[in-house]
Amino acid sequence: MPWVQEVAPINTSIGTPQNTRVANALSTEDSSVRLQAALAIGSNPDPGFLEPLVQRCAVEPDFFVRDMLSWALTRLPPEVTRPRIRQELDSERAQARGQALHTLSKIGDKGAWAWITRDLLRDADDEVARTAWRVAVVLVPEDEQEGLAEELVTQLGRGDREVRLSLSRALVDLGEVTEPALERAAANPDPEVATHARATELLRQNPETGFDAAIEEAKRVVTLGPEGAAAAEAAAAAAPGVTESAEAAVTAKGAESAKAAASAKAAETAVSAKTTEIADC
Repeated sequence: MPWVQEVAPINTSIGTPQNTRVANALSTEDSSVRLQAALAIGSNPDPGFLEPLVQRCAVEPDFFVRDMLSWALTRLPPEVTRPRIRQELDSERAQARGQALHTLSKIGDKGAWAWITRDLLRDADDEVARTAWRVAVVLVPEDEQEGLAEELVTQLGRGDREVRLSLSRALVDLGEVTEPALERAAANPDPEVATHARATELLRQNPETGFDAAIEEAKRVVTLGPEGAAAAEAAAAAAPGVTESAEAAVTAKGAESAKAAASAKAAETAVSAKTTEIADC
């Protein structure tokens, strides 16, 4: 199997032959065996297992095994674990950086906030960046939340749907402190950035909106402009039958066209009513 070639040499200097066998089991081909080995280590924590666990985190292909490896690391004394995990944040291997961040989130030590650098928040690997955003929100001190919000908005418009959803969730979890940064980003000339910013603010105001619905609403506002979107909404409320034509007019000519479409519909309705009145007479 391809992942076997990535296995780092396991440090087996961990005391007893039994411990050596358990550590070696972390690199077997059977993922269920690896899972059981990580569980066994976490159930009987021994600092001697620190290096095998960290090494395996960097190359483990199975999500459930990786999560068990992180759990096993949290069972070791933090004063032993944290310095070694910090080293992994500078690793050239993306998975090592991401898994180190994930483990820090499990440990939950606020002292690790200083390790969440701008480079990690802007990591070229989307999965590492997503993990860094989530961990940063968990660890950031209250007096640095505004600065974190300013940093996170620089990533708006990045990646695919899942990446953008992760960033929106991180910004929403920060709360009201993100509002000024999102407001400025909503005026960005890049429509992708502006749409993502507006959608995130919609989610912050109403988390029940749903990400996809928020994106669609934000796209409409970015395309039509705030005034045009408001005019189209007013036209739709006044004359539901011409919603699509009103929005099309706004897209082509701006807010004035939308108002004209609404007025035309209103005039049409008035004429129709007058005709009916005359006929009745």
